[in-house]
Amino acid sequence: MSYQIHQNIKLEKSTDLDFAVYFELVKNIKVMQMITERALTLEEAHTEFAKILSKNAYDVALGNYKILDAQTNDFIGLAKLELDQPTATTAELGYMLLPEYWGKGIASQVVTFLIEHAKKQPYLKDLMAIIDPENIPSRKILINNGFHSKEFKDFDGLAGEILLFSL
Repeated sequence: MSYQIHQNIKLEKSTDLDFAVYFELVKNIKVMQMITERALTLEEAHTEFAKILSKNAYDVALGNYKILDAQTNDFIGLAKLELDQPTATTAELGYMLLPEYWGKGIASQVVTFLIEHAKKQPYLKDLMAIIDPENIPSRKILINNGFHSKEFKDFDGLAGEILLFSL
């Protein structure tokens, strides 16, 4: 499944062939600093990628996507509009970009597209995003797209803010 979200950006649903680009992202400490505060090991990445693939099977329209340059097919990052279980009515929205793509408006375009895509799924009622409270750029992108802060919560010893968007 592929979606053109801008003339220069597209999303393609992640497949079992995409582990290498996934690992490129999650082994980068700059990327993971506001997510886990550390890079993932190869073993951890394999475990997490298996979870991604299993959740991709829940729904053909939702899941985890590679963010690609539409002209060159270069890998930019990952995005998700993911169900926690097959019958869920809330999807988690998220994204991670390689550092060289930060500050270029890509995350904003991805979030806007994912919200519009979620609105087309009649069974979805809400979107949720979890961020590090210190990740001001991500918070700004989400708030500017209609998310509101619900609560602050501890996630395995890491501070997190849960933001919600009602569809």
